[in-house]
Amino acid sequence: MSRHFDAIVIGAGQAGPSLAGRLTRAGMDVALVERHLFGGTCVNTGCMPTKTLVASASAAHLARRAGDYGVVIGASIAIDMAKVKARADTVSGNARASVEAWLRGMERLTVLTGHARFEGPNSVRVGDALLTAERIFINVGGRARVPDMPGVDTVPYLTNTSMLALAMVPRHLVVVGGSYIGLEFAQMYRRFGAEVTVVEMGPRLVGREDEDVSAAVRAVLEREEISIRTNAECIRFAPHVDGVAVGVDCTSGEPEVVGSHVLLAVGRRPNTDDLGLELAGVDRDPHGYIKVDDQLATNVPGIWALGDCNGRGAFTHTAYNDYEILAANLLDGDSRRVTDRIPAYALYIDPPLARVGLSETEARASGRRILVGKRPMSRVGRAVEKDETQGFMKIVVDAENQRILGATILGVGGDEAIHSVIDMMAMRATATDLRRTMHIHPTVAELLPTIAGELKPSESGEPGASSGG
Repeated sequence: MSRHFDAIVIGAGQAGPSLAGRLTRAGMDVALVERHLFGGTCVNTGCMPTKTLVASASAAHLARRAGDYGVVIGASIAIDMAKVKARADTVSGNARASVEAWLRGMERLTVLTGHARFEGPNSVRVGDALLTAERIFINVGGRARVPDMPGVDTVPYLTNTSMLALAMVPRHLVVVGGSYIGLEFAQMYRRFGAEVTVVEMGPRLVGREDEDVSAAVRAVLEREEISIRTNAECIRFAPHVDGVAVGVDCTSGEPEVVGSHVLLAVGRRPNTDDLGLELAGVDRDPHGYIKVDDQLATNVPGIWALGDCNGRGAFTHTAYNDYEILAANLLDGDSRRVTDRIPAYALYIDPPLARVGLSETEARASGRRILVGKRPMSRVGRAVEKDETQGFMKIVVDAENQRILGATILGVGGDEAIHSVIDMMAMRATATDLRRTMHIHPTVAELLPTIAGELKPSESGEPGASSGG
């Protein structure tokens, strides 16, 4: 069977469904192909289920701290992990069903379930069906990367996907990887009651961040008795009577950690290795990411790539922004570019770490003369009132023109408060503009204008060393 469409969308993740909606409303006949679960990573194995688990873990943590607030609930609390998992499954399942129902009810859209493979630059096969179109959009996402570490194929291990299938609390969870996914699961399962050890090859956690941020994140986790092993030069695995032995060869501490469960959280890889891209002539980089230009076009006319598979962003919001850029350019006569967006993301430990723009280290490396304002959360009234004073807030500014270059908020409500800075930066506002803006009291964001008024030079030394605090 062969059928021609105006457009084909491969993948029903964050960008694909919305793009299909725009294309069909523009009068196009569109085919959307999904080989597994509608909604992509965010809905099924990412944001929605994990943040639901984070919420349950936060409730457990707050219950244990109830006495600090003068609330008496008993000597101990219990975790019903089956119920915790069922709640996450429900949230994820409802979202997945909603996406699928929306797509299947969309006029001018044909939904196919199966594995799409290119047979040429304008043709895609799905089972017995050969689909052709002049426009093809790839939105296939990514999956956990399993590195070729010694012994990894001799032991059972978990990834972010299989971790969600657990309906019990591990006795001792060893998390390999000290970055975003790993740290969220580490804190989450520590709060559920597991012993947790984080193993990181690098010298510090979340290595892309400033050193003061990494140190503060480590302090947050160690305060909850999570063991941190950095400088793990040769990570290896072996079966053990009590689970899995993880060799770490760190510069200090025991050379081996034995866990009942091991989570590999060492990065992602794109789902591009079995699409037949070579038959369409689509170029990929050495890591498998589809190469795209500033408007998300591949090297083959009529083929675009969106979301995690193009290597231009690794978040739900960047995937959705890919859709917005592409739709604006193709349908609205606009000329939007990927490089126009301001990088922003969050790490959902508690308290969360939110970031926008350049870090202090990146800003200094750019050769600019910069100003930095910094204030600990212990001097933020809202944080004190909530008795959640870990972390700090930091703003980085170009000393020459007062342009805001970036900001970091590690603290309660930081993932929401950061949007004040994101919006300011998007409007190309200055630190002076921020300083003169009145915010609502009592909030976390109300301190941002204050910090913008406490800027100090930061020319050298450790990040934040000469900033206000």
